[in-house]
Amino acid sequence: MCDPQGKKNTPNTKANRKEPDEKGIQESADIIRRGGVAAYPTESFYGLGVDPARESAVERLFQIKRRQREQPILVLIPSIETLDFLVRRIPPAARILIQAFWPGGLTLVFDASDRVPRTITGGTGKIGIRVSSHPVAASLAGAVGGPITSTSANLSGKQPCLTAHEVARQLGRQVDIILDGGTTPGKYASTVLDVSGDPPRVLREGMVSRKELQQYIDLPYTKARVAPL
Repeated sequence: MCDPQGKKNTPNTKANRKEPDEKGIQESADIIRRGGVAAYPTESFYGLGVDPARESAVERLFQIKRRQREQPILVLIPSIETLDFLVRRIPPAARILIQAFWPGGLTLVFDASDRVPRTITGGTGKIGIRVSSHPVAASLAGAVGGPITSTSANLSGKQPCLTAHEVARQLGRQVDIILDGGTTPGKYASTVLDVSGDPPRVLREGMVSRKELQQYIDLPYTKARVAPL
């Protein structure tokens, strides 16, 4: 596989299991800004990060994962201030939940602004966003200085990866760099909650339970569907 400059390479693994590897994070951020693909740990599984504004990078992401184009891709943002750039509005319920659960394992789905490419929304007009509580993921988004994709680092239909070794074994040279943050917790993906309508609707129950959400907002029962990782 070629890196963004066209050179043959094997995935570069930057390892630091206690604190974020600042050199590796900066190198990964540079790769993402140049249109490359970085794998990184989150509070659930390893994810794949590209610049969502680069259509060629997002297309490469679909090819790596062998993922259908109509499936939306979640993004991580470095701070709440980035939200205004990506969404049409922030409903009151969303503001309450942001205060309660960000950073953390709750992805909120908003009406996307016109700035968000169709390749990210999957043609739905909506975008899923969260702020990560994992130090490596949070530092990477901060180093990039904007949103990065957060789809799971695996082939579609395969088990999500818990370690950098699993990412390298499953995706190999298709990614440009792997940030090794040790073993991720796994078990549950982020909870996905659509706040674009009233009342909000659970699309995927995961790290944050319905019961926890109901402590802050009214949430009528609806059967959650499976949202792609």
